[in-house]
Amino acid sequence: MPYTECMSWAIRRRILYLIGVFLFFAIVIGGPIAYMLLTVPPTCTDGIQNQGETAVDRGGPCPLLDPQQLQPSAVLWSRAFSVRDGSYNATSYIENPNDGAGVSSVNYIFKLYDSDNVLVAERSGSTFIMPGRITPVFEGTIDTGNRTVARSFFALTSEPAWQQMRDPGKAIAVSDISASDITKTPRVTANVRNIDVSPLFDISFVATIFDRTGNAYASSATHLDRLAAGETQQIVFTWPDPFTNVIGRIDVIPRIAPVSTATAR
Repeated sequence: MPYTECMSWAIRRRILYLIGVFLFFAIVIGGPIAYMLLTVPPTCTDGIQNQGETAVDRGGPCPLLDPQQLQPSAVLWSRAFSVRDGSYNATSYIENPNDGAGVSSVNYIFKLYDSDNVLVAERSGSTFIMPGRITPVFEGTIDTGNRTVARSFFALTSEPAWQQMRDPGKAIAVSDISASDITKTPRVTANVRNIDVSPLFDISFVATIFDRTGNAYASSATHLDRLAAGETQQIVFTWPDPFTNVIGRIDVIPRIAPVSTATAR
């Protein structure tokens, strides 16, 4: 056999060997991968942007939402209100304009400062953020050691995980808000009714008093363990010292944990 023919056969044999090795690995490794890709349904935890998701495992049918697709939420204001010497209530309003998007838990901190900008007290906690409306965050009886608070600061200290959620608090109708004894021991009452067909549980209410220029100057909170379907209850807020400002507006906002509406896994 001529030398060139022997070389050609050796090259062909080497090529056939390489093809065989390639096919072996393609079947052994690529086969299971192809099977998984073709037969395993996409999920919201597969690390792949698929099934209409707007980011990896976010948006589309997934419980977690893509923050880039949401309108920004904002802290509208934060204030500390003197209850008596050395004791303050602090309230902040978080506005979430996104219907159907909420946060189950996010950490926050209140910091209270005196007129020299010296930190006199701080209080941390966690809160949910309700879909499509204002979530009041309230901390009561913050001890400042008889030091006077001139300004307060509020901030979220963890990244909120936005989810597909509904707000059961929208089924609570607040009516007949009234104030009495504002020059002695102020008292605010309101009627709250559950207009849903199911009972509601673990509801808190935050009352905030504003003057005629829209500045908040007092705040308090109360709680109901249960509000049955169709039930009406009266809630009461009290303060130990007289109000020195004229009441211009009273907010009574229910706080109730939002509920996930996602069905995908």
